[in-house]
Amino acid sequence: MAQSKRPAALVTGAAHGIGRAVAQHLLATGWDVGALDLPRTGLARTYGRARRALAIEGDVADEKIAPAAVEAMLDSFGRLDGIVSNAGIMIRKPVGRRELTDWYRVIDTNLTAAFLFARAGERALRRSKGSIVTIASTRAQMSEKDTEAYAASKGGLVALTHALSISFGPDVRVNCVSPGWIATKDYGKLRRKDHAQHPAGRVGKPQDIAEIVAFLLDRERSGFVTGANFVVDGGMTRKMIYEE
Repeated sequence: MAQSKRPAALVTGAAHGIGRAVAQHLLATGWDVGALDLPRTGLARTYGRARRALAIEGDVADEKIAPAAVEAMLDSFGRLDGIVSNAGIMIRKPVGRRELTDWYRVIDTNLTAAFLFARAGERALRRSKGSIVTIASTRAQMSEKDTEAYAASKGGLVALTHALSISFGPDVRVNCVSPGWIATKDYGKLRRKDHAQHPAGRVGKPQDIAEIVAFLLDRERSGFVTGANFVVDGGMTRKMIYEE
């Protein structure tokens, strides 16, 4: 296919929540978008009729999916300018009851997949002078109980991000976004105290993350930014909390 004049981005975990917000924001602002998620997650319903969108079904933990998705992007749009590694899961269990398969499933989906997509997309991204954005979490810096695999995967993403930024630079910029509490549904049902505990005065929305991802993908606006981790949490990780 002839190369599109528009930039093209591949977004993983794009069926719901933050990934969906990122993909739709990019479409609305002039990008071609490949939206990737598991089968039977409603990709066709969400993106089937969208102009400039490509729905790609697959499990990001499968080593074959990343190169196939990159190839699909190149076949459809003739280029790849950005990868947003957003797909992630949590399996919450006490350490003593956590099966090793649970650990691997979380690590493979949240962390290893980001490496696989970076590896698969490197050549195309170097050609386009493109960008990678990984979606980690404030759980890389703070924890609730029984979330060891999730916290480890998100901490690994922050480190993987700065490592890739050195290996891929100067052609490809690689940055990370660490969301805090982002309410992906039923925002109107949140309590007043849910909002009030945030220094910013409210719980986050998926669009808050979509905006900063779009900024980081845009070389004109963020061309001097790489290897960085942007904490977008309404100020919660800067707030001292004591029980009285």
